[in-house]
Amino acid sequence: MRALITGGAGFIGSHLADHLLALGHEVVVLDDFSTGSMTNLARAADAVTMVRGSILDQADMERATEGCDTVFHLAAAVGVRTIVDRPLESLRSNLLGTETVLRAARRRATRLLLVSSSEVYGKNTKDRLDEDDDRVLGSPLKSRWSYAAAKGLDELMAYCHWREHGLGAVIVRPFNVVGPRQSGHHGMVVPTLVGQALAGRPLTIHGDGTQRRCFCAVGDLVPALVALVADTRAYGRAFNLGGSEEVSVRELADRVLRITGSHSDVVHVPYERAYGSGFEDMARRMPDTTRARQLIGFRSRTSLDQMIAAVAADQRGRLGEPAGTGSEWLR
Repeated sequence: MRALITGGAGFIGSHLADHLLALGHEVVVLDDFSTGSMTNLARAADAVTMVRGSILDQADMERATEGCDTVFHLAAAVGVRTIVDRPLESLRSNLLGTETVLRAARRRATRLLLVSSSEVYGKNTKDRLDEDDDRVLGSPLKSRWSYAAAKGLDELMAYCHWREHGLGAVIVRPFNVVGPRQSGHHGMVVPTLVGQALAGRPLTIHGDGTQRRCFCAVGDLVPALVALVADTRAYGRAFNLGGSEEVSVRELADRVLRITGSHSDVVHVPYERAYGSGFEDMARRMPDTTRARQLIGFRSRTSLDQMIAAVAADQRGRLGEPAGTGSEWLR
């Protein structure tokens, strides 16, 4: 295939670019570099076609999609802190940007994979959320829920383009993807805790630390993205992609300390201090990935300890320290 990756200089996008190139495909990357970095594409820089531009610009999208038969749409506002601090900018990027991407994909008659988010489920704490479960969102006047609302509408637009116009559109909902190149600057918990541990700083946990999550290695995620967009049976459907190992954030911090060998303390920071008054979080979020397993054989094969070790090795490498082991799980 000749594939366009919007947001291809970001964490997941750059790993997807590497994977596609390894399979022998052509790759075009569209990125405005607001959060992405050419450093992420160091392995692929000479092999990809780079388009510096925005998903909000129709001309940029027309230029980027020329000759492509597949679009992986990953470009979006990144991280809880971005959503809370700049909700209007985030809404514009997620809604208008996705509309622009879908319009270009329809005109080019490409197939498209939309990377949505587990955030669409909101506060639904059901054990093993499946793709048809209800969305439970807080007040629309709380910016915390603007991302979930926008991603839900993104999914609806993609679905309607499939149903009304025959666009080969697939929707995926990743659950807490982790791996090398991921930054903690936007509130991602694993790279944040690992960075604090390696620097000898206190590990900060928001709230009481009892909130439970599962994590998925980026090396397990990206092959599933490629397999799903290539399968016509996936068109017009949504798929959860995530891990199966549940852990509390406090347990996560303890694992980070053990794996990095850090003697840092763990401190609890109230949500109000971190994100302002009225912030809401989810007590639990776990995926049911049966649908993806039955269609493409998806499984999360990387343990949480391996993910933490890989992130630590990556961050040590950037600091010029011996990286040790931990990255061998990447596929």
